[in-house]
Amino acid sequence: MFSTVVHHILLAVIAIITIYPAIWVVLASFRPGTALYSEHLLPDRFTIEHYKELFKSFPFSQWYVNTLKIAVVSMICSTFFVLLTGYAFSRFRFKGRKTLMSGLFVLNMFPSFMSMIAVYILLLNMNLLNTHSALIFVYSAGAAMGYLLVKGFFDTIPRSLEEAARIDGANHWIVFFKIFMPLSKPLVVYLAVTSFAAAFNDFIFAQMVLRTKEQQTLAVGLYNMVNTQFSTQFTIFAAGCVLVALPITIVFMCFQRFLVEGLTAGAEKG
Repeated sequence: MFSTVVHHILLAVIAIITIYPAIWVVLASFRPGTALYSEHLLPDRFTIEHYKELFKSFPFSQWYVNTLKIAVVSMICSTFFVLLTGYAFSRFRFKGRKTLMSGLFVLNMFPSFMSMIAVYILLLNMNLLNTHSALIFVYSAGAAMGYLLVKGFFDTIPRSLEEAARIDGANHWIVFFKIFMPLSKPLVVYLAVTSFAAAFNDFIFAQMVLRTKEQQTLAVGLYNMVNTQFSTQFTIFAAGCVLVALPITIVFMCFQRFLVEGLTAGAEKG
């Protein structure tokens, strides 16, 4: 009983320490003035002028559209590619299969920024710099290296289901979409949400590829915003941070149950 109380107290303290900075930024976005710091957590007066300033002084709505377009398309492509890769490694037996799996696993352990120069030169030769297609291609192409979780889950699906479908004349596409996908909903949701969040929040690669203000994403736009004449307008920056975090927070809250199930699916059953 005593240990349980202590654990709950520790968890409550950790939760407060974790949530407090986020609450501070949210309340700062409604605080008059430009200073992010204040002696009081709650502002004396609430205002939405900082949110209005975001859309008046910057192409914030265009940044939002750009980010959502890149994130949604990348989510669809990345989820589809990693599911197909996991299905191929789980159900197909071909020469060099284990070597290819080991190679992808090793490559996935290296930081992605190590390949940025090579990817930049490749995109430059393909005339894809300062385009959203470049980001979508790169985000989607690297998705296959996360096959391990998908393969572990697909390995647990009984082969008898697949064999019964093949007796009825089903090919691999029908087996994949009619049997594996309905049985893998938590995993699919987990892959979709995490790939969406990764593309939505990416800054390093987007900063390298996107040049013009109209093509920028939210992360790049906010960063460049604080390097301009608005470098001291911390409350406006806080308002932008709130709007950036809003869709990700909503998505995670809506699909929290599926995220937990999808995260443990391949580990428990694989």
